[in-house]
Amino acid sequence: MPNEVTLSPEVLGSLSVYPIEFARHFGVSAFVTDRFGGVSASPYESLNLGDHVDDDPEHVKENRRLVAQAINVDPSRLVIVHQTHGTDVVAANEATPDSAGDVIVDFGDEFAIAVLVADCVPLLLVDEDSPTLAVVHAGWRGLQSGVIVNALRNFDHPASAHVFIGPCISGEAYQVGPEVANYFTTVAGALTPDGTDRSRLDLRQVAISQLLDHGVIDGHIVVSRQTTDGGETFFSDRAQRPCGRFGLVAKRVIA
Repeated sequence: MPNEVTLSPEVLGSLSVYPIEFARHFGVSAFVTDRFGGVSASPYESLNLGDHVDDDPEHVKENRRLVAQAINVDPSRLVIVHQTHGTDVVAANEATPDSAGDVIVDFGDEFAIAVLVADCVPLLLVDEDSPTLAVVHAGWRGLQSGVIVNALRNFDHPASAHVFIGPCISGEAYQVGPEVANYFTTVAGALTPDGTDRSRLDLRQVAISQLLDHGVIDGHIVVSRQTTDGGETFFSDRAQRPCGRFGLVAKRVIA
């Protein structure tokens, strides 16, 4: 079974972030940010990293600078792209300000890569046999369309991939209609009827099932116990709209 962990905060730079401990064993520095320590005002207070939610662009720029400082890169080497709830893959060394996708892959080129979420599933994939690592943004649309499969195509052997699944909305808090639930009826444990025509959908269970189905070893999967429910520590679009976006950030430090 996948391993469950409770992330503990650590101060890096001027921010308190949540390191992904297993990644250190593979020469990767990685962490999850929360909503604190930045400069954004309500309703984005305060470490909003999303530039698409109508926050002050200068506030977002400063928040991203703080994250770059925490991961120890120049802000120009912190790669964040426009996310589309799709399956496109962007190579960090080819990314431009106009790049769009929901997977960013780095091949050991000393970029920091990040995906932004506020209920969707953030994933980190680290290869034990090469410098390759990837971050993935996976909402229900991306999971249904194959974003995890596309991410794994960048690894020669999925069995060598180690995966972290970060904080996202819980199955108990995520109600969906039949038009969404119908995509996941074959995923064991993903859907719970709630007594109406709607269901509760566990996005983490869907992600785990897809990883296992495509060759990732169950013992190589680590799942955060923390969720975005309520939006108190991590931004939640379900709990508060509009709201900011927090990040899963990673950088290869030993090639």
